[in-house]
Amino acid sequence: MLPIMVSVWVAIHPASQQGGFTPLSMPTLENFIHAWQAAPFGRYFINTLLLVLIIVASQLILATLAAYALVRFRLKGAGIIFSLILLQLMISPDVLILTNYHTIGALGLRDTLWGIALPYFASAFAIFLLRQTFKSIPLVLEEAAIIEGAGRLTILRRIYIPLAKPVYIAFTLVSISFHWNDFLWPLVITDSVRVRPLTVGLQLFSAPEQGVQWALIGAATLMTSLPLLILFLVFQRQFVQSFMRAGIR
Repeated sequence: MLPIMVSVWVAIHPASQQGGFTPLSMPTLENFIHAWQAAPFGRYFINTLLLVLIIVASQLILATLAAYALVRFRLKGAGIIFSLILLQLMISPDVLILTNYHTIGALGLRDTLWGIALPYFASAFAIFLLRQTFKSIPLVLEEAAIIEGAGRLTILRRIYIPLAKPVYIAFTLVSISFHWNDFLWPLVITDSVRVRPLTVGLQLFSAPEQGVQWALIGAATLMTSLPLLILFLVFQRQFVQSFMRAGIR
């Protein structure tokens, strides 16, 4: 809690009072107003929300289809395919920045939200979690649904997805937190304000040539992290229970 408390203190007090601690000093909201006016935070918030929604939705859809195929379809070399998917977990995304940059540039998606999101569409972590969960679901449930005339997509939607709900919640919260705070790849692939997310926009307040303004940095950081803090506080119980159930499975 100490970094959060320091950030709050710096954000709600003028620069003249940040060097000491005076409990009775009057707080102010001027730093938040100045920070909001100094950068297009409205655009940054919209870009970040759209980016996170695109990435998380794509990851859940692709991971669900891939996990179901690995569990229920008789694929030649399924073990090798799954091993290659797990290999992605051992490679840091930062190592692939140069390759991804050339690929996104060749597709004409540089400086776009789709260009930021595309390298994250497939998540090996999500595929692994859902595969392990789908394997624990009794096959007799699917066989009964097939006898009733249900198709593959209906079985997936009515049986597998509802039973894997705790895993979906756990992964969604982790994915939102990671991509909300992602900085290096959006910084490399974006050039204009119209597509920058919040994390890249924050660097405006720490430019050495303009002088580091800690009051504005504290206010901007709080505005950036506040949605995640609220999300965690609201879903704290579900978050912990989801990971416990996912770990048991």
